[in-house]
Amino acid sequence: MLILQTVSNDIQISIIDREGQVHHVIAPTDMNLNLMEVCKIQELPVAGECGGMAMCASCQVYVESNHSIPEPSDDELAMLDQAFFVKNNSRLGCQIHIHEALEGLIIRLAPES
Repeated sequence: MLILQTVSNDIQISIIDREGQVHHVIAPTDMNLNLMEVCKIQELPVAGECGGMAMCASCQVYVESNHSIPEPSDDELAMLDQAFFVKNNSRLGCQIHIHEALEGLIIRLAPES
């Protein structure tokens, strides 16, 4: 007997908006999306004014779970250095690419500047 197993390319991410409401969203890992794009698709209030080029910090988030995320680039660090409300767990959503290891990721949207 042949049993076919389906492979899911989706992960679940929890996004806490600025009012404290938790949004459990499903994000595809096979579309080369970043976290800013996932937030915009879900119609969450993330501006992403520069279109994901790490040039505006309008997609700043706080990573609240203990996931292994690649270190920020020099460009991302430079932009966070100029941003408001920066914390030790601040990242630019446009620089966090969606992949399988982010299953269960929890992030909080940073306040608008």
